[in-house]
Amino acid sequence: MNRRPESSEYGSVDPAPASESSKLETLREILLDENQKMFQRMRSVFKLRNIRSTESCLVLCEAFDSQSALLRHELAYVLGQMQMDEAIPTLVRILSDSSEHVMVRHEAAEALGAIGNVEAIPVLKKYLNDEHIEVSESCEVALDLLDWVSNSSVPQ
Repeated sequence: MNRRPESSEYGSVDPAPASESSKLETLREILLDENQKMFQRMRSVFKLRNIRSTESCLVLCEAFDSQSALLRHELAYVLGQMQMDEAIPTLVRILSDSSEHVMVRHEAAEALGAIGNVEAIPVLKKYLNDEHIEVSESCEVALDLLDWVSNSSVPQ
């Protein structure tokens, strides 16, 4: 019998199951350890996302120093899923860093839109004409989402 990965509470099928540990310090150590297998680091990412506390969000933000662009991309993605304002400064920093991998910057832009806080509008507008189409289009989508959300919440 073939087993399939389960859907997360966020409706996504994650590339690794969430860790069984709930200890933030253990999850942090695994996530930040460049010598750990990527699968184990990803398991920590998804468990920290599922915990969805200010502390778990900040641990995820701390991991943007990772050498792996794949991991940094996944971090931005889960921060968008979490929709926590605490991630905004880190995502703004990542989007604004022209030396960051283009796919990480693209995901940071989309995460800023997904969080839904209008505080992100100025930085998203700043990168609407970024030299990388992936970044500029992601900023456009994020701005459209923020506009849609703010207009949808107004009674008609």
